[in-house]
Amino acid sequence: MCLIAFALDSVPGYRLLVAANRDEFHSRPTAPAAHWHDAPGVFAGRDLREGGTWMGLALGGRFAALTNHRNGAPAGRAPRSRGHLVAQFLRTDADAEAYADQVGRERRDYNGFNLLVGCKGEFWVIADDDAPRRVERGLHTLSNARLDTPWPKATGLAADVASATRAGSDENHLFAALFAALADARPAAEESLPDTGIGIIRERELSPRMIVNPVYGTRSASVLAIRSDGSTRFEETSFDAEGQVIGRIVAAPR
Repeated sequence: MCLIAFALDSVPGYRLLVAANRDEFHSRPTAPAAHWHDAPGVFAGRDLREGGTWMGLALGGRFAALTNHRNGAPAGRAPRSRGHLVAQFLRTDADAEAYADQVGRERRDYNGFNLLVGCKGEFWVIADDDAPRRVERGLHTLSNARLDTPWPKATGLAADVASATRAGSDENHLFAALFAALADARPAAEESLPDTGIGIIRERELSPRMIVNPVYGTRSASVLAIRSDGSTRFEETSFDAEGQVIGRIVAAPR
């Protein structure tokens, strides 16, 4: 994942609402979201190169998601794939705080990351260069910087998510509005771009919520709802290198 907006215990009728785009190299093999045959109770997409994932659910209302962290440090070949941080949490029964503490002790084994984990109504976030911290209820964003850093793509998505949740429409309209918010492919104004050490041209290329690029771009958009009664709804749209829809999944994984 490279862009996530999530409302935690702040929208009537929902424990959690998530709208997220996954950006990745188009050449990296990927399986769409599904139940994992080798991990009963886990529902997630899968990186077929390393076996991890970027976002998923598991029994007991467990949720985890990951973004890369562009912190100016060169990305080398780390001992472990970041996707295993999500997969391991979904497979375990550790609480979110304990798992975040564990990741804090092992974070040097991974390239830059932000990890969001939650279960039993308690959510924690940890970055590769920052201590774990509890996430308070409300609307939050996570892009390639720390939680709630006001990058243009993050603040724009947050505003659209807030508008969608205030509209009072039914769930079908809510999901449609969240997917529309994720589909914004407009680059940010140059004066508002962050400086993460990759140069202004690359900053501009990566600034839209949805990145359309033949090499690296938005591979999928996902919307997840965990309702107040614990039931769920998940939808995912997959894209090719030209930004055209190539797959769609609608599921109620729990």
